[in-house]
Formats: sequence, structure tokens, C-alpha cells
Amino acid sequence: MTEYERSHTMPASPEHVFDQAADVGRMGDWLPEDLHVRAEEPPVVTVHEDRFDEDVSALLRARRDQMRLEWGTRGQGGYTGWLQVAGIGSGASEVTVHLSFFDDSHDPGEKAVGDALDTSLRRLEDQVRLRVDNAAG
Repeated sequence: MTEYERSHTMPASPEHVFDQAADVGRMGDWLPEDLHVRAEEPPVVTVHEDRFDEDVSALLRARRDQMRLEWGTRGQGGYTGWLQVAGIGSGASEVTVHLSFFDDSHDPGEKAVGDALDTSLRRLEDQVRLRVDNAAG
């Protein structure tokens, strides 16, 4: 098993950040560009991975009371992950994303995963900023 984790500070309340991250219809705005999530019957989602050009059935659970998203592939057991949002005061939040790959064929490698996590967290911050700016103005 291989694990990766990244954290990033965002200029918004944990509730605001979590609501943005957990919105399945807007996940494409911040997830890696080669992943596309389509809601099915909750908690089931379909994830299309451009890298493999295939649809994979997965579970996605949003636990707002814990400010936590959890996901993983169904059946195949290829990977799981979670996103945790925590308030750090002054209206800011820290977002941590953790991925675990159980199958080496699903693990694109440390550099690719690190770059994807960093980019996704920056894209999530951009979406959060847009929402905060639009709500304020």
C-alpha cells in the first residue's frame, strides 16, 4: 500500500470550504482534470478516469458533522481517500487530502500524485475564493 497526503490553507470558514468540496456537481471544478465524478444513488458515484478511459463504481460519503469526505473504489479495492477540513481561526481553514493505493496499477507515482493533489487543492481554493468574493460583493 502506498499513501500520499497534502494540506493547504484556505481563506474561508470550514463550513464554506466543506460545502464547496462536497458538492458532487462541482467536483470537476477542483478534482484532477482527468477525473470526472457522476452521482448515482448516494453514496454511489461513478468516476471516469481518462488515464484508463473507464468508468469505475465508487463510494463517496460526505460527513458534514465531521467536515470530512471519504471515498473509495467499490469491488476493485484500488484506492481510498479522504478530505478533512479544519478551522484554524480568523475565518480560515486547513484542508488535508489523503490517498491510499492498494493496487500498484492504480498508483500513478509520487510525483504525479503530489502534483495532482497540489493542483486540486489550489483549484479548490480558487473555487472557494470565487464563492466568498461573490457572496461578499
